Amino acid sequence: MNKNKLLNLLFWVLVLCAVSVIGWKFFGSQEQQMETKILFVFTTFLLGAVLFRWIQKKSDDQRLERWTSEAIEWSDTGVSAVLLAFFIMSFIVQAFKIPSGSMQPTLQIGDHLFVNKFIYGTQLPFTLKKLWTLKPVQRYDVVVFLCPPTALSEEDRRLDIKKDFIKRAIGLAGDTIEIRNKVLYINGEKANDPNGSFMHPLVYPRPQIWNSQEDYQKSWQKGEFVYLPIEAVRDNFGPVRVPEHHYFVMGDNRDGSFDSRFWGPLPEQYLKGRASMVYWPFNRFKVIR
Repeated sequence: MNKNKLLNLLFWVLVLCAVSVIGWKFFGSQEQQMETKILFVFTTFLLGAVLFRWIQKKSDDQRLERWTSEAIEWSDTGVSAVLLAFFIMSFIVQAFKIPSGSMQPTLQIGDHLFVNKFIYGTQLPFTLKKLWTLKPVQRYDVVVFLCPPTALSEEDRRLDIKKDFIKRAIGLAGDTIEIRNKVLYINGEKANDPNGSFMHPLVYPRPQIWNSQEDYQKSWQKGEFVYLPIEAVRDNFGPVRVPEHHYFVMGDNRDGSFDSRFWGPLPEQYLKGRASMVYWPFNRFKVIR
């Protein structure tokens, strides 16, 4: 294979790689099965290889080189713009839509917001590994994160479905969290918690089903509270200690949020970023605090 043919082949391979990576990132919903994404990438390469071989058979070398040259010129605008968008979405900012009422009244169902993905550290795409950490999570930050396995149903785990959650960081590593009759306590003191809202007037007591505080802590860390009735956890919870490299997160709608009370502490590596502002609907435009 001469030099020109090798360069042509290299260019088209790079184009296929770019299309495959973009497809992996944006194809389908967040709940798209991993097998479907892998099939998309495989199909892209297969169709691309067949197309390239067909062009080789139907065209002489000069025509193929001319097509490649024209494609390179087009990629200066089209492909470059798509790759730039991919870079921004992967490392800097992400658009997010509120799917439920767990963050009311701060965030409403249907709110569209931007998530700062850079502030907590740059994460390698398709992994939970971060290159560095720019700023640690502060108490009461509104964070977006990959849903932990303990928060997924057995069916979702079997299908390897991925979801993003949005909650408020209440407890940091080493903090002791407790809720007594709908009142939040952090490290034994009543929290200055202006964002939390308990809307339901009825208060459910904590059941006495654990032999010791140690059993309670272990059961909570394993995410076993998801199997309990909501009433057993919602209004009287803890005390629990947040493990190292973990966070305790809750929705602002404390009576209507499926959060760390139920599925356990949030691992640090699941963090995706901090919610920064609501950009739509326009009449709700605001910085998120």
